[in-house]
Amino acid sequence: MKYLIIIPIIFFITQPASAQLTDDIHVSGYVQAMPLWIKADLPGLTDDSFWEYRMQNRLNLRWDMTSSWTFNWQMRTRIFAGDLVNDIPFYSDAIDIDDGYFDLSWLMVDRDKWILHYIPDRLYTQWDNSEWSVRIGRQRINWGINMITNPNDIFNIYSFYDFDYPERPGTDAVRIQHFTGTFTRWELAGSPAREGRQSTAALMYGFNTRGYDIQVLGGYFRNRLALGGGWAGNIDQTGFKGEFMFFTDLEENTVQHSTNVVLAVGIDHMFDNSLFLIAEGLYNRAGGRDEFLLLGEPLSADNPSFSRFQFTSQLTYPFTPLLQGSLAAIFYPDEQAVFFAPSITYSVTQNIDFNMLTQLFAGSDDSPFANAGNVVAASLKWNF
Repeated sequence: MKYLIIIPIIFFITQPASAQLTDDIHVSGYVQAMPLWIKADLPGLTDDSFWEYRMQNRLNLRWDMTSSWTFNWQMRTRIFAGDLVNDIPFYSDAIDIDDGYFDLSWLMVDRDKWILHYIPDRLYTQWDNSEWSVRIGRQRINWGINMITNPNDIFNIYSFYDFDYPERPGTDAVRIQHFTGTFTRWELAGSPAREGRQSTAALMYGFNTRGYDIQVLGGYFRNRLALGGGWAGNIDQTGFKGEFMFFTDLEENTVQHSTNVVLAVGIDHMFDNSLFLIAEGLYNRAGGRDEFLLLGEPLSADNPSFSRFQFTSQLTYPFTPLLQGSLAAIFYPDEQAVFFAPSITYSVTQNIDFNMLTQLFAGSDDSPFANAGNVVAASLKWNF
């Protein structure tokens, strides 16, 4: 099965930028080169400064089989090279991970100085009509509303710190949507896990009232009961969004926080000069995580932060039609720590973008961020 990826890789190499085989088969994606400089105190290593070089090819294939049936296959093929590959034992094992029900991760090449890795994050078939939509396979179930933190995304939450993954992760699942009106819908989704208790299944109902889109959801989340909802609307010209979730264990265990409440409320506003502002406050009763590594595990919907309280703001401004700047900042008051992420993006040509970003963590010696490290990255991306 895994060797079938050779077909789309060969296809990508031999096709022009705007490839389309027929009216029914569509191809898109990008190639990205990214060097990174990382400064961090990593366990077991005496050096605290590292260079890593990444090259990534994303390939998106869509086949419109009939007017109702489509097939989608989207994949990441990445090359890693540099100090981290050389110096960290079993670094390739940390890359070669697939949390889905089916292990589709493939470490194609594993050398001392570089590795080549492939994984599909979308691989599904979908059937639609005017009232129903059924999707089966690896997909993204996007129940999140906020622009920063999404506790409603119980199937495939993403990390705000993951700057190298704009498409966000998917999950192996079945999703059924029933549209009962212009603004009302029911959704039922289930995502099995290799260990049954780590599965997720939930029902969501969405509707609109007084100009607000509302959703309520409930279900089973990794051996926990999950209940919650969210809203999206406007106060004058300012967007007002929020999500909340309640989690409680279905069985007694020794975990300190067997019950958790997560609430994230945000606003967004576009000023007359095109400055776009996002601000969010988050409360995580579980108190976040006790430690954080630069190459740490992804966050989870029932514990989506590194501290109990978190305040985030992000500013985006187009200096010119070709040059855009962004600055994100997070304050963790109970940890006495801060995070900054400035970035710039320049459109070199219609299909080529240059980006440069920095991630800076600073915290007290007893905070999870004391050894989190800093990152400086640059990338050149060709979209096709």
